[in-house]
Amino acid sequence: MDSFIRALKPDEYKLVHKLRKQVAQLMNEYRLIEPDDKVMACLSGGKDSYTMLDMLLYMQKKVPFRFDIVAVNLDQKQPGYPEHVLPEYLSKLGVEFHIIERDTYSIVKEKTPEGKTMCSLCSRLRRGTLYAKADEIGATKIALGHHKDDVVETFMLNLFFSGKLEAMPALYRTDDGKHVVIRPLVYCREKDIEQYARMRNFPIIPCNLCGSQENLQRKKIKHMLQSWEKEYANRTDIIFTALHNIHPSHLYDKNFYDFIQFKHNINSASF
Repeated sequence: MDSFIRALKPDEYKLVHKLRKQVAQLMNEYRLIEPDDKVMACLSGGKDSYTMLDMLLYMQKKVPFRFDIVAVNLDQKQPGYPEHVLPEYLSKLGVEFHIIERDTYSIVKEKTPEGKTMCSLCSRLRRGTLYAKADEIGATKIALGHHKDDVVETFMLNLFFSGKLEAMPALYRTDDGKHVVIRPLVYCREKDIEQYARMRNFPIIPCNLCGSQENLQRKKIKHMLQSWEKEYANRTDIIFTALHNIHPSHLYDKNFYDFIQFKHNINSASF
């Protein structure tokens, strides 16, 4: 990594510094990683998960305590999947890794009706497999590569299609209480990650399952946000900032605010 930094142009160095600073800030604010954690970094072979692993490896050297990183990839047996790419890349890095082979591709293709999106079923199968692997290797944290744009897109999807104010938290415990999931990149913009991935020349593996579908609502939301950005600069950043500035007394959820007694309901089970 040091030789990589030394070869950078000034603008490239600024980008690397920016991403590292954002990840460090998030880690400090939410205590994403603690001493003696075993972090299972979930790698898809896309730009986001490669960048996440890079940032975690950098933080591993910089934080004043020890934590371990284990990379895990789920080979879903998609046709044409280059199964050699990640093992070769991770072996060169010297990172401990596991490749899980599960033919979830065939299951998703079989169970999804014609014209329907595959994301929900694919996500459930993938999540269940990864959680089981986390149990097997004794991981204390499961790291996912979602970034700021993913968070805002999810917020807008829930707002427009589910009627709820909900996004992707940087840190959460699963409903069964067994796993803690972290998202180290949620302060980082996708455009910066794309540029970083090009700089690092990551061996990107394209997804030809969920991400290849053209009728996804998420794609429509992404296009909408990108259109807004052209007209109103930093619109995504502003929406993300709004997720930090919540005023329950100016909303309508009685679980969070008692509109009769005019006080916050801090003991609500919804918290």
